[in-house]
Amino acid sequence: MARLALFDLDGTLVDRQSAFSDAVADLCRSHGFGPELEQWLVTELADRANAADFGRLRTTFDLEQPAADLWQAYVDRMAASVTCRPAVLEGLNHLRAAGWTIGIVTNGASDIQRAKLAATGIIELIDGIAVSGDMEIRKPDTRLFELAASRCGTELNHADWMIGDNPAGDIGGGHKAGLNTIWLRGRPWPDAVPPPHHSVDDVTAAIALLLTHHSE
Repeated sequence: MARLALFDLDGTLVDRQSAFSDAVADLCRSHGFGPELEQWLVTELADRANAADFGRLRTTFDLEQPAADLWQAYVDRMAASVTCRPAVLEGLNHLRAAGWTIGIVTNGASDIQRAKLAATGIIELIDGIAVSGDMEIRKPDTRLFELAASRCGTELNHADWMIGDNPAGDIGGGHKAGLNTIWLRGRPWPDAVPPPHHSVDDVTAAIALLLTHHSE
């Protein structure tokens, strides 16, 4: 039976932060929005964004543009700005060649997360996707991990893995789902979350670790 590797998206496979800064700046520039509105977006959307945020934006600044149009403009700019390093795409290819099943389990709005996956080419290398916006549940809820496995055509088992940068959502959720975990170091580690099975500095190192385990 093929082993399943579930990956987080933002901060793991793609660099959301640089894409976010570029997308907000471009959105404001193209719409003629001033620095106050741009700072509002930077602050309010720093961790995540969804369509409702742009309803609040429209109300706060009494904008004429429909909220749905502003949201779609942001989605398009995020998709145009986000990148996945060639080494990461190559690593996912190696996993597939080694017989791994690959899934994405990510918090966020469904349309923007899928736009990122399509724009970066990751969509061509995975077997299934579960986004929190699909069911209005978020990591560390184990149901999102179960949904990802189901969409990959399998069920979770003790030989499967979760790889991500968020201690509570990715590693804590992975533990609750009974998965092996690999944490991408960077954030402070909270005392309440059990430690990961492995810690690495980059997702390419995590992929190399999975390939090593698969060959054992």
